[in-house]
Amino acid sequence: MTAEPPERVIRGAGVVGGVAVGPAWRPAAPAAARAAREAGAPAEEDAALRAALAAAGAQLGALMAAADADGADILEFQAMLLEDDDMLAPAFAAIAQGRAAEAAWAEAFDAEIAAYGDQGDAVLSARAADLRDLRDRVLACLSGAAVAQAAPPEGAVALADDLSPSAFLALDWSRLGGAALTGGGAAGHVAILARARGVPLVVGLEAAAHSADGALVALDADAGALIENPSARTRAAFAARRAAGAAGRAESAAAALRPAVTAGGAAVRVLINVDDPALLDSLSPQICDGVGLTRTEFLFHGAAAPDEDAQLAVYARILAWAQGRPVTIRTLDAGGDKPIPGVTVDGESNPFLGLRGLRLSLRRPAVFRTQLRALARAAALGPLKVMLPMVTIPQELEEARAHLDAACAQLAAAGAAHARPPLGIMVETPAAALTAADFDADFYSIGSNDLVQYVMAAARDNPGVAHLADPRNPAVLALIGRTVAAGKARGVEVSLCGDMASSPALIGALLGLGLETLSCAPAQVGAVKLAIGRVA
Repeated sequence: MTAEPPERVIRGAGVVGGVAVGPAWRPAAPAAARAAREAGAPAEEDAALRAALAAAGAQLGALMAAADADGADILEFQAMLLEDDDMLAPAFAAIAQGRAAEAAWAEAFDAEIAAYGDQGDAVLSARAADLRDLRDRVLACLSGAAVAQAAPPEGAVALADDLSPSAFLALDWSRLGGAALTGGGAAGHVAILARARGVPLVVGLEAAAHSADGALVALDADAGALIENPSARTRAAFAARRAAGAAGRAESAAAALRPAVTAGGAAVRVLINVDDPALLDSLSPQICDGVGLTRTEFLFHGAAAPDEDAQLAVYARILAWAQGRPVTIRTLDAGGDKPIPGVTVDGESNPFLGLRGLRLSLRRPAVFRTQLRALARAAALGPLKVMLPMVTIPQELEEARAHLDAACAQLAAAGAAHARPPLGIMVETPAAALTAADFDADFYSIGSNDLVQYVMAAARDNPGVAHLADPRNPAVLALIGRTVAAGKARGVEVSLCGDMASSPALIGALLGLGLETLSCAPAQVGAVKLAIGRVA
């Protein structure tokens, strides 16, 4: 009897949990080699680069059309660079001086990549990865070598040094069990995309995988490990975990359609967060008590800010889906890790502490007023509430209220149907949490992601301080409790719409602080309701 080869466990960092056992599969990489060739006439090299740029733009456009809001947002940055004269000028200048198109393009982008990547900032590092992706895509178009990506085997585990955002979006994840990368990071764009799709992902493997394509491997994204040559015992254990996970998902799906009630009989309102209205096409409003957070950044993906009618159409669609349930829509929360060309400020030394959220809206009154008019018109169609992000002092709320009053006055003067929606604030800064009682807000919604970041002084996009960003820290919980108490004293609703509300393990602590309304990711509704049912 032949002995099984020994298991090889390669450790990394788990980004999206889950387990998979399947054949190893390595995606084809773009043929982006820099051809060492003599340059042709400058006009010929110029034309070749322009044709490659057009081809790369078409490829990105096709990927964006098939992507969700997160994917389109990431690719939008690359697509805009293809039309940025300042970015393209060095390459064309080098061609005019006699350089070959490949060399000119690569050298120009290498300089930009170095400038982004050497800053020690996670957001800028992600931009450097975008630039590398775009550099290699255009080089592949210049070489005429299209990537021939064969369909992966069913249930395969993708192994790679790294994946670019566009490469990730091009793969058929319905056939793949997960991915393990030697590079990558928990805050990178691929991690964001994997979380949105529930793709089990391990990054930062301590060593490269040796398994040949087709060899059996096991991915334990819960523990952050890739196992080569998994033993029969390991395979059986993974099969049991997958079966348990399937049973748990079935239980959660059933719970999602039931009201949320604690074991002691207390009702809890469970709302959902909406990143992209397209998501609603696959959801029943019966699973929730309404929409607790609608992000509106997706509206600003295009080259121009959306006009009033375009925004109204989106808001009306969400209200229609909710079938009379309340819908909370957050005004534009740009800045920080969400730059929007033409709206946000470039070159801020610390964008998380700069002009973002409501601060930026108050600096862009035309953009802000357009959004408020669209929201007021939508409020005539159903129970809509408006939520302001990144509020720090009461004066900001009062300034926003003045803009809303002016928007309603404009609509009234024009004879346009509208209603004045309730105006609330996100509590995501320590200052707002500590002084919540001083805000004359119609409601509070705690944004736990930023609150944790600012309380712990640990950037949410920096894996080096991820261990500090602990939502269970007593300081974080104390500020949540203080906000809840302020809301109860004022007689206004307090909800929590950050990632804490989507974590079943934290539900008991949140309800213990007095919260009675939670807004979570749609995929987590069932699990959250089950967790609520276990609270005494």
